[in-house]
Amino acid sequence: MISHAVSFVALPIGNREDITRRALDVLGEVDTICCEDTRHTAPLLAHYGIRKPLLSLHEHNERERAVQVAERAEAGERFAVVSDAGMPGVSDPGYRLVTELQRRGISYTVLPGPSAVVTALVGSALPSDSFFFGGFLPVKKGKRQRVLAAAAAQPYTSIFYESPYRMATTLKELAEAQPGAQVCVARELTKVHEEFHRGTAAELAEQFAKQPMKGEMVLLIGGINAPKGDTASADAASTI
Repeated sequence: MISHAVSFVALPIGNREDITRRALDVLGEVDTICCEDTRHTAPLLAHYGIRKPLLSLHEHNERERAVQVAERAEAGERFAVVSDAGMPGVSDPGYRLVTELQRRGISYTVLPGPSAVVTALVGSALPSDSFFFGGFLPVKKGKRQRVLAAAAAQPYTSIFYESPYRMATTLKELAEAQPGAQVCVARELTKVHEEFHRGTAAELAEQFAKQPMKGEMVLLIGGINAPKGDTASADAASTI
């Protein structure tokens, strides 16, 4: 039986088999599932034979939905909260609802699971003892350039989400600021065409300029303490 009013549940970031048994149990027991996009979540639930009412909870309505969900939870309804992929609340809706539940003293829990941030970090071969996650890079060029330059000057690995449509431009900007910075672009994590492209900023900027790529991407910048050597070659992109 579910012991909390609201459960925040991590979903697969690509491979459907990465969902946990506990997550499936909770999703099958709650009264309602809050999700970013019902069209995206419904097929995953159907794959596992789960049929529950779905309630949209996205960046444009989270403030109002947080109050609604909290009030319904106080009345005894049990909710699961998911994002399209990964952990809700990490660069995805969820934070406002957590704070509303905490303010009202409503019980909630978080079910661990897939995370693009940690998956990319481990696979990057960059230092992982200390890292910074900056969410999505700024869209505006000037601000993005300042963030990239600062990341390359830090003593730890910095991790960002970036659109595949801007990745080539972002790498070019990073190469202009810090051409020797050790970089990894993790693409299509956990999917059939998963790749880790490793090299200096200059090497990857050249590679992506010649061959633009599609798919979900994570950019990792090694910082000043990233080891130099043959393991960080642009030709060493690995496919798993």
